[in-house]
Amino acid sequence: MRFLLTSAGITNTSIHETLVDLLGKPIARSSALCIPTGVQPFPGGPSHVYRFISGSAPGPMCELGWKSLGVLELTALPSIKQEHWVPEVQEADALLVWGGSPLYLCYWMRHSGLADLLPSLRSETVYVGTSGGAMVATPDFGGTNYDDSEPITSSDRALGLVDFSLFPHLEREDMPDTSLTNIERWAARIPVPAYAIDDQTAIKVTDGTVEVVSEGHWKLFTPTPEASESR
Repeated sequence: MRFLLTSAGITNTSIHETLVDLLGKPIARSSALCIPTGVQPFPGGPSHVYRFISGSAPGPMCELGWKSLGVLELTALPSIKQEHWVPEVQEADALLVWGGSPLYLCYWMRHSGLADLLPSLRSETVYVGTSGGAMVATPDFGGTNYDDSEPITSSDRALGLVDFSLFPHLEREDMPDTSLTNIERWAARIPVPAYAIDDQTAIKVTDGTVEVVSEGHWKLFTPTPEASESR
């Protein structure tokens, strides 16, 4: 599986070209499944889901001109026969994993069975994560929590599909917690390399090789000895 981990979706030409490169063909010839689950626990969750699917949410993902687009709602999967949804995932060229609460999303990734399926997908499958959807692919959230009323889990453990952590929305004006000072405190708790990326930046991972794609700002933090010894 290949990864394109973004802060705010396909926001510029560089990230768009990287997505096409990862797919190995034009978006218009590619199939995708979108995963909106991460916003479900937030106030107005159903409206957020609709805006994402309809292409009216900030951060282009669903509206890129896919050949086909389906919706994979993780909370529904435990009640559906696997033979009805697993082939859809296996055949998709891209999984578009939207943001929201990374802890809630990670829980449903596991509980739905999708997390167990991901490592077996084709090497050409592209995981496109936005914000919380990018964070769940990492090993560790480092205490980051976008929802004070997490009803299910408070674990910092993510899926570990890549070997670095990520903090999105660097220095975004409407998100005070994304200041560089705050992110540096977050990174000090992370036992693996950690990237802070703004909304014009993405991280591409192919065969374990990591590349930053950016028309904005980003910073890499290396783990401190204290953070490494804490795990």
